[in-house]
Amino acid sequence: MKFPGTVGAGCLSESDVPPGFRWGAATAAYQVEGAWNQSDKSPSIWDKVVHEYNHLIQDRSDGDVACDSYHLWKRDIQMAKELGLDFYRFSIAWTRLIPNGFSNAISEDGKNYYNNLIDGLLAHGIQPMPTLYHWDLPQRLQDLGGWTNPLVADWFADYARVAFSLFGDRVQYWITINEPTMVCELGYGLGLVAPLIKEPEVGKYMCIKNIMMAHAKAYRVYEREFKHRFNGKLSLANHYVWYEGETDSDGIAAELTRQFQYYGLYLHAVYSKEGGWPPAVEQHIAENSRREGYNSSRLPTFTQEEKDLARGMILQ
Repeated sequence: MKFPGTVGAGCLSESDVPPGFRWGAATAAYQVEGAWNQSDKSPSIWDKVVHEYNHLIQDRSDGDVACDSYHLWKRDIQMAKELGLDFYRFSIAWTRLIPNGFSNAISEDGKNYYNNLIDGLLAHGIQPMPTLYHWDLPQRLQDLGGWTNPLVADWFADYARVAFSLFGDRVQYWITINEPTMVCELGYGLGLVAPLIKEPEVGKYMCIKNIMMAHAKAYRVYEREFKHRFNGKLSLANHYVWYEGETDSDGIAAELTRQFQYYGLYLHAVYSKEGGWPPAVEQHIAENSRREGYNSSRLPTFTQEEKDLARGMILQ
C-alpha cells in the first residue's frame, strides 16, 4: 500500500471558513489542571505512572502542577475570550469529582471547581463542552482491572450521571470519551501510555469492547434521564488514519486495515446496523486464535442486548 505524505496547511484567514463557523479549543484535565493531590482528589493512572515510572519520560516532567488551571481558571477564561473562542472543551477529572471512583461520594471541592469554570465561561459568552474521560482513570478502578473489567462500563455510566445531574442545566454539548483508540491501543495494547499494560492479544480487545459499552451506557443515561430536561447533545471524540490501496489488489488489504483500525474496531458497534465487531475482524481473529492454540476467539463477544444498546450511540 502507498502511504501518502501529510499535506501541510498555511495560515487561515476569515475568508477560508464559512459564515457561522464556530471556533473552539480543547484541553485535558491532567495536562492543565495541576493540583494533583489538593483537597480530596485521588490519584489517577497518570499520577501513578509519572510518579513511579518517571524514568520513562524523557524530561522527567509530570502533571502535578502543569498549567495550574485549577488555580488559574479565571485567567484561562480570559485568554479564551481574548482568542475569540465560541467553545472551550475541557475534561472533567473523574478523580476530582468523585475521588473514590464510585458515585456514592461526590467531592464538594471538585463540584465547586467545575461549577465555577462552567459559570465563568458562560458569563463570557463561551460554550462549555466537557469531556467526561480524557485518559485519567482513577487508580482505584485500575486496581480492579480498569478498562478490561466489564463493570467499568457501569462505573462510567454512574460517573456520567453525576456529571449530567450537576452540570447538565448549563451544558449543551458533551463528549463522553476522548480518543478511545489511544486508550486501548497504547494503554492496553502496546503499553506506551498509562496504565502501561502490554496485552495486544487479549487486553486491547477487552478494553475496546468495554470502552464502547461505557460510551453507550452513558449515552443511554442521558437519553433516558436528562434529554427531556436539558436537550443537550452527546458524542465521543475519536481520531482516524485512513488507508487507500495503491492498486486494486491493495484495496482489499486497505479495507481490512481500516476494519482493524479506528474505522472498524471503534465505530462498527455504534454506526453499523448489526452492531458488535466488524465481520472481517471476527473472522480473522477467530482463525488466528485457533492457529495459536486458543480454545475460543481472543475477541470478547457482544451479546445481542449489548449490540442493541450500543447501536446508534454516536450523536444525541
